[in-house]
Amino acid sequence: MTALPTDVLAWGALALGALCVGFAKAGISGTSSIAIVLFAAVMPAKESTGAMLLCLILGDLFAVRYYSRHVEWRILARLAPWTVLGVLAGALVLDAVDDAVVRPLIGAILLVLLGLQLAMKYTRRDKDSAPDLPPLLRHGASAATGTAAGAATMLANAAGPVMVLYLFLAGFSKLQFLGTMAWFFLAVNLFKVPFSVGLGIIDWSTALLAACLLPAVAVGALAGRAVVKRVAQRQFEIATLAMTAVGAVLLIL
Repeated sequence: MTALPTDVLAWGALALGALCVGFAKAGISGTSSIAIVLFAAVMPAKESTGAMLLCLILGDLFAVRYYSRHVEWRILARLAPWTVLGVLAGALVLDAVDDAVVRPLIGAILLVLLGLQLAMKYTRRDKDSAPDLPPLLRHGASAATGTAAGAATMLANAAGPVMVLYLFLAGFSKLQFLGTMAWFFLAVNLFKVPFSVGLGIIDWSTALLAACLLPAVAVGALAGRAVVKRVAQRQFEIATLAMTAVGAVLLIL
């Protein structure tokens, strides 16, 4: 049974984390990594993962409401089987591996991927178009991304940066990016719930905690949507990649 926080500072940290979740889902992705750190600072590691999962689902619902018209279903269909495989693999090792070890490893991998993504994007002559990858490499990237995203989200709710790199490499506009991310993570996070309940990560008190944090998630989502409307595509990409780097560093620390 997850114990609810009893002091104001803990509730403040959780509310700020929930606000970051909403902002990440409807605005600049990457700020949810800050929420991971805030939740883990005031809750036991595995309980914080369960509480974060429910807040992420709330944020996904707002994002789907705002951006569902812009989803790229073909990308989701390509990723789906590999993501399921990654979630199942993550569930198998979650009970045996300490997420204090997993999170720094994910962060280090993300920094390497971020460097490769920036190198591929900014060394091309046409920096605003997606690279024309051969079919085999394109499908290989989908398999690797789906598996890594599924495992990372099950182990540490840290799949966002993986998807950021993949979708930006595919040349998505900001609305395509947000719509595809929204549906991908709503489906994945709902798929994770039975596993999390079975592992004891989510219980009724976790659900109550998430319900208390719903207003903060809503405020973050509204703020994120307002920001997205006011930034250009290039500014959106730079801000998202910067927050991805920050999130990766936070995972390592």
